[in-house]
Amino acid sequence: MKSLCLASLHSMFSHYISGTMIRLFKVKEKQRELAESANGKPPVKKQSAGELRLQKDISELNLPKTCTISFPNGKDELMTFEVTIRPDEGYYLNGTFVFSFQISPIYPHEAPKVKCKTKVYHPNIDLDGNVCLNILREDWKPVLNINTIIYGLYHLFTEPNHEDPLNHDAAAVLRDNPKMFESNARRAMAGGYVGQTFFPRCI
Repeated sequence: MKSLCLASLHSMFSHYISGTMIRLFKVKEKQRELAESANGKPPVKKQSAGELRLQKDISELNLPKTCTISFPNGKDELMTFEVTIRPDEGYYLNGTFVFSFQISPIYPHEAPKVKCKTKVYHPNIDLDGNVCLNILREDWKPVLNINTIIYGLYHLFTEPNHEDPLNHDAAAVLRDNPKMFESNARRAMAGGYVGQTFFPRCI
């Protein structure tokens, strides 16, 4: 009889605990739903140190008129954005070149990952969009910022450098025959072949 009573008590206690847990779960679920429905927005997530620093960088941007920044995924997705450069001088005059930026959560202790989305005939940008810019590699320091990088990218178009190439063929032409390099760059931007490589129009 005693064991039967204990079994009944144990069963009642288990049901009570189970019911309490379910109710608590439902309350928490309701609170979450209410938070999400308030103003039609989900609860604000905690920002990483990288996001906070990036917000500061963006608020302090001081770009030339030839450079613009955009957020394809909306302003809530700051860690991924694009920069468009339209040089107003040099070999790449009037071209339009788009760069994607991917920012690490530990930024600025890690340099942004930058790729050129526009296929370009350039000694310092290869055909896969990889960019050779010292401040994105060995010379990166946490005191540098997005503004510095954008100016560095712009500088690549006004003064391409044949001494630190990713596209070795373009670098050799720039070094040995600048007039031919200019002709190749213009042909590529207009949409056409340079050697065996086709470049879509970007002018």
